[in-house]
Amino acid sequence: MEEEKKIEEQTNKVEEQPEKLRNVFTYKNYTLAFLGALVSNLGNILYNFAVSFYILQLTGNNAFIQGLYLAVAGIVYVVVTLFGGVISDRFHKGKIMFICDYLKGFVLIAFTLLLMFVFQDANSKVVVLFIIAVISNIIAAIFSPAAASLLPCIVPKKSLQQAQSYYSVMQSGLGILGVILAGILYSVLPINTLFLIVGGCYILSGVSEMFINYERQKSDEKLTLKTVFSDIGIGVKYIFNFKPLLSLMFAILFINFFFNPITANFIPYFIVTDVAGSNYMFKDFIEPEMWNSIISIAFAVGMIIMGVILSTQQKKEHISKGLRISFAILVVVLSALAVSYVIFTKGIIDINTFLIIFVAGCMLVGLVVTTINIPASTTLLTITDQDKIGKVSSVVDIGSQGLVPLSSFLAGLVLSGLGSSWLLIICTSGFALITLFILFNKQVSKL
Repeated sequence: MEEEKKIEEQTNKVEEQPEKLRNVFTYKNYTLAFLGALVSNLGNILYNFAVSFYILQLTGNNAFIQGLYLAVAGIVYVVVTLFGGVISDRFHKGKIMFICDYLKGFVLIAFTLLLMFVFQDANSKVVVLFIIAVISNIIAAIFSPAAASLLPCIVPKKSLQQAQSYYSVMQSGLGILGVILAGILYSVLPINTLFLIVGGCYILSGVSEMFINYERQKSDEKLTLKTVFSDIGIGVKYIFNFKPLLSLMFAILFINFFFNPITANFIPYFIVTDVAGSNYMFKDFIEPEMWNSIISIAFAVGMIIMGVILSTQQKKEHISKGLRISFAILVVVLSALAVSYVIFTKGIIDINTFLIIFVAGCMLVGLVVTTINIPASTTLLTITDQDKIGKVSSVVDIGSQGLVPLSSFLAGLVLSGLGSSWLLIICTSGFALITLFILFNKQVSKL
């Protein structure tokens, strides 16, 4: 109870500052971090776009292998993230970020050269892609807690929602330009050339992050296995002492479990099996894979619009009402998309009608998701002690993403055994059940 009161007092203190916000780009460290994230996220978009289709191409549209790939990558990320949170609180976050980006870039370039000159058959290439996924996600799991906990170190608390909003707008803008670029490059360049470009993006990102500098309190305690697990325990205890955040984290864990398969498994599979070979609109001008870009663009446009709106506002004192409304809207939209797809598979509507409905629905999802992500992440950063942000962020990350690898794997099985219609029906039903938990949970109402 004492910990929860302390957290509430910190939150109220932040809300008592009404003065006009200073633009976060006037802070040098924020600008450097933003530029680094811009280039690094572009690399992520290019790689994730390409590798999803490349695995399906190498395996003859084997959804199980694709799901297994996503599961392996996710499991590695989840396991290592806890340790990444400890590291981010004990060392300079900027240094962690640029070292990780350099490593990720050089690893990808090295393995791409192996794909070009050593491994020629499809099975070997798939194995190499799995190895890249493991190594890259180990590095990403160390990078992410440092990046997530950096903002409170380089901008004032009252500017955190603005800083988070600009990040959201940047990521969404890349969701438009990046996926367009990814679709074009995937269509016109050899896959290995695209991978080399991605490696270069990570290295350029590291160059920007090298110049991030801020005052930090150094820890005199040596980093040992004992202190690592002790720090992890501190992060877990912090979350468990704040019941409203714990309840929200539990709900989002299962929300992601049911939402992730739609974006990671269903969309690439739908494009390969339903769009490719059909008489889709603009067939004479764009490849089927470009529809993945169009869908991502619609999602990103929604996020940009809402991100710009939220960038002009400070965090509200209570976010529970907005969260509940947003989750309820998401259930309605996802249900409409699932019903539309089933109707499409029955031949009642054609591929073009469904594509229009799906693109419009994704844009609305982007709008609503942003009203959840930015207030929730800003609340976490404002209520958490600065020396615990990395640990707490990593625990929240695992607590909200921990079942994603399993969901990707199971989605692959469902696609292979039951088909894409059943995957959408199962995911939408599960999402609806967890939303009911959020709507009627008393702890969530305290946020």
